[in-house]
Amino acid sequence: MIDVTALRALRSVAALGTLARAADELGFTASAVSQQIKRLERQVGVPVLAQAGRGVVLTAAGQAVVEAAPDVFQALERCAEAARSVTDGAPRGVLKVAAFSTAIRGLLAPAIPRLSARCPDLRLHLIEQDPDQALHSVDTGVADLALVHDADGLPAPLPPSMTQRHLHTDAGDVVVSRTHPLAGLTAPLAREDLAGHAWVTSPPGTVCHQWFRRLFADAPEEPAVRHLVDDFATQLALVAAGGVVALIPRLARPPLGEELVSHPLEPQPKREVYAAWRRSADASPAIRAVLRELAEKRLRDRAATL
Repeated sequence: MIDVTALRALRSVAALGTLARAADELGFTASAVSQQIKRLERQVGVPVLAQAGRGVVLTAAGQAVVEAAPDVFQALERCAEAARSVTDGAPRGVLKVAAFSTAIRGLLAPAIPRLSARCPDLRLHLIEQDPDQALHSVDTGVADLALVHDADGLPAPLPPSMTQRHLHTDAGDVVVSRTHPLAGLTAPLAREDLAGHAWVTSPPGTVCHQWFRRLFADAPEEPAVRHLVDDFATQLALVAAGGVVALIPRLARPPLGEELVSHPLEPQPKREVYAAWRRSADASPAIRAVLRELAEKRLRDRAATL
């Protein structure tokens, strides 16, 4: 009989390329992952990995095992859901949710109090991960649910074993100090209004930096970037100190206080936020409870803006 933990270890090694990276993802040491792979090889009777420089590659047998693994995990998940279906169906246990940082701050954290009141036997375990890694974690069983965004206008590629649902549309606004010249302009702001001002923006490679670059994609002059800061609270502190403005996603924005003003933009930078989970977990009471709470939060937020 194949050991499920060893099978999951092989799948992570196959996806990540090294024992060390798989160990980091799974929460084991590299030595423990190596032992799990050796146990799997004893169980199937043939080598599943081979050395390749400093890394490892799958053997033909290892590739066959990895390709068959999703069916195994889905069958196990269906067994667990069948067991739960004969009880009262109440969400219980630990649900591991992988999500990007602003989704944790703006969507999950505000939903936890109502979710805890409704589902006292359910506990969320949150893992901060970028969308690609979050999808991988769910696909390999490290997490149960992922919150991801379409970083560049397209959803992250979804593995065939998974499905998704749209949750939220996040938008970016320009935030300035109340004494800044832009503070007194009528919203929404156009790109022409932003010319000549100094900026604090997220580093290259982040969604907000992509939004920022698009604002000035065909501008005659490069924008004046004074600071590159990844933390939005720090960006807002620099804006409040004066001299710079920032493009801040609404999910990442705490209450601004009296010293700051936000202006929407036209056209408005946006990103779509999705929940993704394994198809075999469609019947999970825990996942359904979280999705219901997030959907109701969206409706409450929308009603509050009317």
